[in-house]
Amino acid sequence: MSATVQAYRFALDPTPAQFAAMSRHAGAARFAFNWGLSRVKAAVEQRAAEASYGVPEAERTPVPWTMPTLRREWNRAKGDVAPWWSECSKEAYSAGLDRLARGLKAFSDSRTGRRKGRRVGFPRFKKRGRARDGFRYTTGAYGPAGDRHVTLPRVGRVKVHEPMTALTARLADGRARLLGATVSRTAGCWYVSFTVEVERPVPAGPSRRQRRGDAVGVDLGVKHLAVLSTGEMVDNPKHLAASLRKLRRVSRAYARSKRGSAGRRQRAARLAKIHARVANQRRDGLHKLTTRLATSHDVIVIEDLNVAGMVRNRRLARAVSDTGMAEVRRQLTYKTTWYGSRLVVADRWYPSSRTCSACGWRNPSLTLSDRTFVCKDCGLSMDRDLNASYNLRALTGAGVAGYPDVPVTSNARGADRKTHLGGQVAVKREPGTATAGQTGTLAPRGTTAEQVSANAH
Repeated sequence: MSATVQAYRFALDPTPAQFAAMSRHAGAARFAFNWGLSRVKAAVEQRAAEASYGVPEAERTPVPWTMPTLRREWNRAKGDVAPWWSECSKEAYSAGLDRLARGLKAFSDSRTGRRKGRRVGFPRFKKRGRARDGFRYTTGAYGPAGDRHVTLPRVGRVKVHEPMTALTARLADGRARLLGATVSRTAGCWYVSFTVEVERPVPAGPSRRQRRGDAVGVDLGVKHLAVLSTGEMVDNPKHLAASLRKLRRVSRAYARSKRGSAGRRQRAARLAKIHARVANQRRDGLHKLTTRLATSHDVIVIEDLNVAGMVRNRRLARAVSDTGMAEVRRQLTYKTTWYGSRLVVADRWYPSSRTCSACGWRNPSLTLSDRTFVCKDCGLSMDRDLNASYNLRALTGAGVAGYPDVPVTSNARGADRKTHLGGQVAVKREPGTATAGQTGTLAPRGTTAEQVSANAH
């Protein structure tokens, strides 16, 4: 058994009084965030002024930058700045301050190079109606109250839309432990998400079904959501494109409505519901795909795609965003661990689409408009995505093109390091640069490893 942290999310069905109470708690969290941010900015400006006056650094005004300091400042000032603070749970104010502390830490870590990725800006004030409503419980008597209700301090016993048996059964027999509960609103609906430490059995190895499915290469794309080396092509449902006409009509109506009017609020709610439905449809489809892959194959090979760079192309941004390619990798990362399979991530610069899966010849002039890969060396002609999936599968040593025992290199960027999201990384290689027994040029179909080794010498 191994302890893993995961979330269980349920839709709430509150009464009007409970709906108003949760809205007050979300407003309290937002108020605490804005109050703390104004306090931080005032302290930073005061320190700058003191520096200009020549005050020594040790004697300058301290900045409440961390959660403990922000909480101490809030407890001293809450009676004056928020005399109504007792109407909401103290956890709501702590949630706002914690969110601010995390934002400040991300900003400082990004400035000093301790945080990877694009630079993080300084936290900004949250406005009602624009920021997402939400708050969090980490202490108190919160949690499931049976299979159909949850207990939220100062809100009450709230009904949920679906049974919570998957969570309550684990809590009842000691296989799970609550760490926190986040209550948030999306498109006018309230949800509760329980952060749970779950004891999950560690698979001894791949199951019989996974061994029967063998390794599979998965090429993600826009025309097809996924092309598998088994020959299966998973259609891209294009949920956003299917709702685009309705989105345009509602968006135009929203833009023409008067600011602050009841009609504008109604149209904003309608617009949010459409976006939420598209997101839910996309999430459901991706979960079904990744679960099927993780439970049906012992090794899954995908590419390390530069999705952030792909969406910078204004012609492809909408189509790429509609597929959720990064979400596929994120889900496969933890689901392969759950179900005993293995995830291999090919290097970002590995030429899977430009390399012939039969002989290893590479076509450097292949463009996105070329949907069929034609090899000028061996004459192979097939769908470019299917060819790429064959090349990805070959990185596991499964022997798609005559390599029965090719080892997988676990390093793509040096120093035997795993990627940020986990999983092995197959190294980039150029066709014709590797000998037999290494990840290199793929041999023609039907060629044995001994023949490849003899030809190399």
